[in-house]
Amino acid sequence: MRVPDQTQPTTMHECLPSDAVGKRVACDGERGTVRFVGTVPPTAGLWLGVEWDNPDRGKHDGSHEGVHYFTCRHPKGGSFVRPKKASFGVDYLTAIRRRYEMEVQQVLGEEIQISTRTVEMVGFEAITEKQKVENLTDVALRLCEVSSPGPPNEIRNTTPHVLMLDLCGNLLCCWDDVMAVTEQMEELKELQLSHNRLRVPSNPTVRPRAFSCLRVLSLTNCALTWPQLLECAPMWPLLEELYASENDITELQKPNDVLQSLTVLDLSTNPLVDGAVLSIGELPRLENLNMSKTGLSTLRFDDAMPGKVYVGHCLGKKRDLFFDWSVINELEKLQSLVRLSCRQNPLLSQERNPGTAMQLLIARVGRLEALNRWTVLPEDRRGAELDYCKMFGLEWLASGGHRDPQQNRPSAEFTTQHPRYQSLIQKYGAPEDSELKKQEPFALKNQLLSESFSLLLNSMIVQKVKGLLYRLLKIPGAELKLSYTSSKMEGKEIEIDNDLKPLQFYSIEDGDKVLVRWL
Repeated sequence: MRVPDQTQPTTMHECLPSDAVGKRVACDGERGTVRFVGTVPPTAGLWLGVEWDNPDRGKHDGSHEGVHYFTCRHPKGGSFVRPKKASFGVDYLTAIRRRYEMEVQQVLGEEIQISTRTVEMVGFEAITEKQKVENLTDVALRLCEVSSPGPPNEIRNTTPHVLMLDLCGNLLCCWDDVMAVTEQMEELKELQLSHNRLRVPSNPTVRPRAFSCLRVLSLTNCALTWPQLLECAPMWPLLEELYASENDITELQKPNDVLQSLTVLDLSTNPLVDGAVLSIGELPRLENLNMSKTGLSTLRFDDAMPGKVYVGHCLGKKRDLFFDWSVINELEKLQSLVRLSCRQNPLLSQERNPGTAMQLLIARVGRLEALNRWTVLPEDRRGAELDYCKMFGLEWLASGGHRDPQQNRPSAEFTTQHPRYQSLIQKYGAPEDSELKKQEPFALKNQLLSESFSLLLNSMIVQKVKGLLYRLLKIPGAELKLSYTSSKMEGKEIEIDNDLKPLQFYSIEDGDKVLVRWL
């Protein structure tokens, strides 16, 4: 393979930064990182080899006619562009002037119509423009092609009181440039840096004042790994909320002596591997953990007994792939878990009756106060736990369980599958023989539409029927779908789709079966 020629003609080189390789550029609405500057035979002139943030913008892996010019993470993530088509961005102060001072000028240059008189705003430009920028507490420079801080100390003179800074989707290429901006904002508490590509600093603590007051940091879609985040973490000694969704985080190494003040951690839409969550237990103040859309199928805290892992009170598992109740058993080990979201999880659809699945979940996680954003009332918990004891009572007895505490020795296998069962027996007592019945699948025809009750239901509007079902089935937070089948129309299922119509509108008769589904 031939070696690429990076000799740059002087006339073309003069319009480029001296350190163009590694810089960020924008071209036709897309952002990328310069990986090569030089000639690409047989064409004449200078080219930039760019690795694009969006690989669909690229054409190749950095090779052309057998010569490998640069490397891309994605096989189609790179392409060559002429320098004149690429923007290397502007400094922070230029972006501020474009974004804020020009707005003021546009307003001040307008004529205002008051009643029948026209009043022109003049004479306020010098004061208003300067005061407007200096008094800014929230600065939004999203997608403004910011690539550098600008002249030294000018940010401190221009926007000294910034509390929230949004630099999402810009052209900053390294954390050093970010720190050069933020160290001049001594009151900064929230920083939005999503959709950037930032090189890890060689010395994260070289500028201790850069993030001295920072509490909230957003790094969504920054192509970061967990080790890179931990390497940067010493820069954020007081950080409380870290949003790192849509990155390249797979394994979670222990955060030794960093991120110890975190209360919120968003790791959603990351390709986490099974077993990765255990190290999160090293974050003592964590209250909210979002791991939705991570594809996790198992969750284990092998070294901890129930109630001994201090991980926080909100664990989002929406749309993940939990197929085993053992995963829910592991959640019982989370000391402060009181809110859980697991909508659209395959685990809940395994039970023939999803209402039963919700009860099982409440019974298995003893501290839950809210499930899928619905409050778990004391009576809901009591009912769920009693039903849980009855449901698995026969299995408990068969495994060696006994109503006499002296003889109660269930097998290790049963205890592993039902870690709360023993404590529930102590709380409520063992179920009686008459209560140990095999659970029958739910059928609305059998349980609800009795001969004396069907007339009452027929007179109710569909919305009220659903309200009754919510209470009867104990499925708070679910979305109910009603339909029915009739012996007069075999093989056809008719949807009950209008909540404001009475049930009799659908001509439901005795003997018909009303079907209830929920999500």
